[in-house]
Amino acid sequence: MPVDAELSVAGVVLAAGASTRFGRNKLLLHLNGDTLARRAAKAALEGGLDPVVVVLGHEADRIGQELSGLPVRTIVNPEYARGMNTSLRAGVGAVPENAAAVVVLLADMPFVTGDMITRLVQAYRQTRAPLVASDYEGVHAPPTLYARPLFPELGGPDGDGCGKRVVKRHADEAVWVSWPSDRLADVDREEDWERMCAATS
Repeated sequence: MPVDAELSVAGVVLAAGASTRFGRNKLLLHLNGDTLARRAAKAALEGGLDPVVVVLGHEADRIGQELSGLPVRTIVNPEYARGMNTSLRAGVGAVPENAAAVVVLLADMPFVTGDMITRLVQAYRQTRAPLVASDYEGVHAPPTLYARPLFPELGGPDGDGCGKRVVKRHADEAVWVSWPSDRLADVDREEDWERMCAATS
């Protein structure tokens, strides 16, 4: 059944960071056959997001090559070194005007799946809530769905427009979707990666 155009949901994958804490570009690490960058883009596509915008920055050419063959749109944020807010602003700004909402994902959270994204989108279409947020046994983290009325708040200056602050401001309007805590794993340091590889081996 075709999706009502009024309820179409785009995706933004944030993949611009320099991995400074990790010491090398973590988005080029392989897990179960795919780099983290490609894995995140595939999850967005499998979740039914359309279009999927991947925001690049550090080593944009290398990350872009990892996305070869996937039906995603890549954009380069020249201000990525100034922080994630700038990439969020660039990504949301690239979402087409006919998208009713956007799901924002982080490319360094490899246990976020297409099924998780599908559940966020379903919750939005069923409730029309302005915000559908993820709860990992008490911890709030992406993926997060923001309806278009919240777009102007995303990516604002001085941290006010970061996704977490927008979620906090609108928490009483949100629909929360719960996930097990082990889905929350992200890759910030080498020991995070070693633990993740051990868990999937």
